This record gives sequence, C-alpha cells and structure tokens, in this order.
Amino acid sequence: MPDTGAVPLVLAGAPIGRADDASPRLVAALATAELVAAEDTRRLHRLCADLGVELTGRVVSYFEGNELQRTPDLLDALRAGQRVVLVTDAGMPTVSDPGYRLVAAAAAEGLPVTCVPGPSAVTTALAVSGLPTDRFCFEGFLPRKAGERRARLAQLQAERRTSVLFEAPHRLADALADMAAVLGPDRRAVVCRELTKTYEEVVRGTLSELVAWAAGGVRGEVTLVLEGAPEPSVELTPDELVRLVGVREAAGLTRKEALAAVASETGLPKRDVYDAVVAAKTPAR
Repeated sequence: MPDTGAVPLVLAGAPIGRADDASPRLVAALATAELVAAEDTRRLHRLCADLGVELTGRVVSYFEGNELQRTPDLLDALRAGQRVVLVTDAGMPTVSDPGYRLVAAAAAEGLPVTCVPGPSAVTTALAVSGLPTDRFCFEGFLPRKAGERRARLAQLQAERRTSVLFEAPHRLADALADMAAVLGPDRRAVVCRELTKTYEEVVRGTLSELVAWAAGGVRGEVTLVLEGAPEPSVELTPDELVRLVGVREAAGLTRKEALAAVASETGLPKRDVYDAVVAAKTPAR
C-alpha cells in the first residue's frame, strides 16, 4: 500500500466462533478506532466484552439495507483523517457482506484500505472438507426461491473447481435436494456446521446421503463445500443417458433442465442426450 499520508480504512476480520481466535491486531484496532462500523453493534459489544476491549470511538451500524446511506458518512470520516474500522459479525468484512461497497467507494477516491486478517468460514470449511483445494470458487448464498436456486445450480453443473457456499439452516434440506436433482445424487459434498464452536459438526457424503441427513432439520451456521464436476465421459450408452434424464425428471426438473444437467455432467452435446431420449420413446418399426 503506497504511503499517501492518509489514515487507511481498516477491514478487521472477526472470529467465526471462539473469541480467543481473535488476533492481537484486532484487539488493538478496535481499542484505538475513532469510528467502528459494525454489521451488528450488539454482537460487536459482546465481542469486545469477551476480549476485554474498551471501545473509545463512535460505533455505527453498517449492514445490508443501510450501507448506501451510511457509506458517505464513513467516507467523510476517512477524509477527515479518522481511524475507521469495518467489522462484520464473523469472518472477513466484504466476503458475502456489503462492506465491499465501502471499499469500492474508498478505492475510487484514492483513499487507502488495509486489512487486519482473521478467520474466514470459507477457507476454514474448505480446509476441513477433504475435497480438492488447489482450485476453488465461492458462490455465497443460493437464491431463496426454488426456481432461481436451480437456475443458479445449473450454472455450476460444469464447474470443475470445488465450490464453497453459505446456506441458512432452515433452507439447507431444500438446497441439498435441488443440488442432488441438478448436479446428480452421487456428487460429493461436505456440510460444515457451527465451525470452531462448541457443537462443531462436519458431515461428509454424497448429495443423496446429505439430503437424508438434513431431513430431520439442521441448526446453526452452515457452510457447504461442493465437489467439482467430474471430467467429461462419453462412454455412456443411450439407455444410460435416458436413465440419467429420468432420475432428474423424477426429482422435479423439467425435461429441458434434465437434458441440460445430463449434458453438462457427461460432457456430451445436449443434442446427443435429447436424441437418446427421443429414440427411447419412439416405437421400433
């Protein structure tokens, strides 16, 4: 970071579970901040109490919903030379978090930005998953509506990299069912629940196995790690292609969605899969 003489905006990584995962730099940043922008001010005060930090600066909320109104005030504070610290409820600010808007606005004005690195649910889940980590992507939260969720998952059908996602516990069972339908029941995945907390749980299995596991309900913070798509295989008979399409239709996909899913999974042209299905339904002469 070039030395411009300006006081930088500080992005402060917060513990995702255990307060004693906090770094000394986080403690110092909070204790000396003149202005702290927090996703949830109540959780910030609890964290500071656990860390023995006395906040001497002003505290304001900064979350999805008020970030557009709050950003100009924070920029004014930075221009005035105040030490501004941005902190989210848990993990790194700006990761699936509106803090990126403040960073983008500060960068656009040439204001310096730095980071006090800390825990991240994304990399923690990836590390314990046992799935390939050499290449991965982060997909954030899936859409809440089933149709939109399946459309997003369809975009991941051919993704070879390991994917990391967030999901609300009350939507996890439906999300896993849609994943099994769109991506195939044998795709491997890992559900990481309450990472670093007292009741941490890491559940590994195929999507079909995880659907059954989640049917009884899941509680707590959830991070999901999904295996990448397999290498294309063209050694499937027409009957096998028809069966794969049928499995996805039985799971609730439309014919068009099922054809696209199988084509993506096998690496075959969609036309070849379509022709196999049509031939199976055409009576022999």
